Amino acid sequence: LPLPQTEWPSSLLSTAGQMAEPASKKARTADLAALHGFKYQKPKLIAEIGCNHKGELEIAKELLTLCKEAGATVGKFQKRTPKELLTPEQYNAPHPNPENSYGATYGEHREFLELSVEDHKVLQDHCKSIGLEYSCSVWDTTSAKEIVSLNPTLIKVGSPSNQHWELQKVLRDEYTGEVHISTGMTTKEEIEKIVQFWEQGKGDAKNRVVLYNCTSGYPVPFEDVCLLDIRILQQKYAHRVKAIGFSGHHLGIAIDVAAYALGAEWVERHFTKDRTWKGTDHAASLEPAGLSKLMRDLEATHTALTYKAEDILDLEKAQRAKLKWGQYNKDILDKANK
Repeated sequence: LPLPQTEWPSSLLSTAGQMAEPASKKARTADLAALHGFKYQKPKLIAEIGCNHKGELEIAKELLTLCKEAGATVGKFQKRTPKELLTPEQYNAPHPNPENSYGATYGEHREFLELSVEDHKVLQDHCKSIGLEYSCSVWDTTSAKEIVSLNPTLIKVGSPSNQHWELQKVLRDEYTGEVHISTGMTTKEEIEKIVQFWEQGKGDAKNRVVLYNCTSGYPVPFEDVCLLDIRILQQKYAHRVKAIGFSGHHLGIAIDVAAYALGAEWVERHFTKDRTWKGTDHAASLEPAGLSKLMRDLEATHTALTYKAEDILDLEKAQRAKLKWGQYNKDILDKANK
């Protein structure tokens, strides 16, 4: 039997003493209100070349051209100072996957794949010449300062570096562009620390920070992508940062379209010319044809994510008159009902 109203839990009563609206209904109403208020921006696609250039500047330039032809918004690399970033033990240890190593030790491998800041300037100039945005992920303070000297439109902080405050202080206080930050292998408390850090000093998080949902793995199985975390980032931070993004390390391109539909304005995917090349990132990368299809699908989804302007669209009117019961046979039904 139902409890007398005086014995109902206070959480079920409204202020007027009447039965409160069920929490599930409230949640649905709030979700719908948020959905109607959300404005989908044109999708932006980052081709994360990273170190897939194999340490060769000309391959790096070619990859920029290929990702531009595929429709990418940004071509992005990575910059490290291996002896600053790694401990001596890490530097001198063998590569964990020797078949993918470009050196006798992990440190030598990393040094081999590094491009100089002068090389990055060449790549930035090449981007300008083909109408592509240049960017770079920075892993340490020295690399941050070097890339800041090029003053790109945006700089990325990858998941491994998002608790590196000295690095981020350089980006926050000595640079004025956008800073995109991934949240793979990061706790909810650590994400909050990131946003708070960028709300201080010259951070201007609301106008500079893009926060990315991410799972750190290469490749990531679908059950570990955890796309619904995008909703959590939106709920907690959409009003505190410039945008929400998605950085994927999965296979295929369907997941990226779903991420965009969930509200990720920026989509980042690793990019290579040939997935069979030597290196650990190629297997989780898209080749030019895959990147091109992804951009095609993102743009189609952007076009489709609208509400009907009227109940019956113009293209439906002829079909309605020809096919819909009660329309094509209206005269017959009206006579039968007299």
